[in-house]
Amino acid sequence: MKYVFSYIKNWMHIVYLFFRLKVMSIDEKDLRIIALESQLALMSEKIINRKAPKPRSNLAFRQLWVILSMIFPAWEEALMLVMPETVIRWHKTAFKAFWRFKSKRGRPKISKDTIGFIRQIQKENPTLSAEKIYERLIALNVTDVPSPNSIRKYTKHLGPSKTPNYKHIPGSNVKQTWKTFTNNHLLDIWSMDFAVVPTLFFKPLYVLFIINHARRKIEYINVTANPDSEWLKQQFRNATPFGYQPKYLIHDNDSVFKSVDFQLFLRACNIKSIHTSFRSPWQNGICERLIGIVRRDLLDHIIPLSQSHLQNLLSEYMGYYNNVRTHQTLGGETPIKTVKPPPSKIKDTILISKPILGGLYHDYQKAA
Repeated sequence: MKYVFSYIKNWMHIVYLFFRLKVMSIDEKDLRIIALESQLALMSEKIINRKAPKPRSNLAFRQLWVILSMIFPAWEEALMLVMPETVIRWHKTAFKAFWRFKSKRGRPKISKDTIGFIRQIQKENPTLSAEKIYERLIALNVTDVPSPNSIRKYTKHLGPSKTPNYKHIPGSNVKQTWKTFTNNHLLDIWSMDFAVVPTLFFKPLYVLFIINHARRKIEYINVTANPDSEWLKQQFRNATPFGYQPKYLIHDNDSVFKSVDFQLFLRACNIKSIHTSFRSPWQNGICERLIGIVRRDLLDHIIPLSQSHLQNLLSEYMGYYNNVRTHQTLGGETPIKTVKPPPSKIKDTILISKPILGGLYHDYQKAA
């Protein structure tokens, strides 16, 4: 208490001197400055010669000099008792104290209506992460969406080194890294891969995924029990109607993909086949990630009963993935762009939900 009283007293004295100088005439100010400078010179000499102890600065004095250093251009020349570096250190200390005080308040609190709104979406879509809930609301043009970290507070979520691989690209005499190639030809690349999915009675089914790198759009999905080159060629014809096709097609070293029959088919279509290196699944990372997403979003929750059942599930999921599911790579947009509704606040937003995959996920539209 004594320390606080002394601090207030010091600042009141500084304020008193400030207003007193305001009412002084210029001549009176000049004479007062000469009188104070002479006394200060005498005191400084005694301190330098160690005939008098160096005075210790108090908090009000430090704060005053921090303020003067910001508004007084020649503040360094006016310093007598301390070094300029000391004042700068005081300023840094004050800055740290200010942010320490500000950080104690934590994140701004969100309303109960907003928490209920978030929990409703998380209840209807239990596998969505906080980032996905945030992106879905942003896609609906809700203007006051809390950050993903704030959303995570109110939802119950369970919480190979890529060394440069130089690859020869067909039609080019220059070797370039795989990442450089995929980045430079992003708009012209599709990739494909197979995933094995067992049915209820353990019959293995093979799912063909074809994805467009530019927008992460699933171009084609189909299921078969016996993948061969003839079936694969027909699926690729179905995925590329009316000349809509990529310039490059990335795939792994599966015997069906590298078969002479399928390679001749791609050559006839003027599509350059790019196979990944041996034991390098990361080179087909976008398609591999898609398969992982489908397993986590769909196949970990539903057991397919038959080939037709799995085909129906994947067809419905493909619509959800392309039109509803947001992607961080696309800036929170969906692979197939949708028109944003008018902006609104959470308290004024009424959502109409449409269940997908039997209620495993939901699509949302704003009520008019």
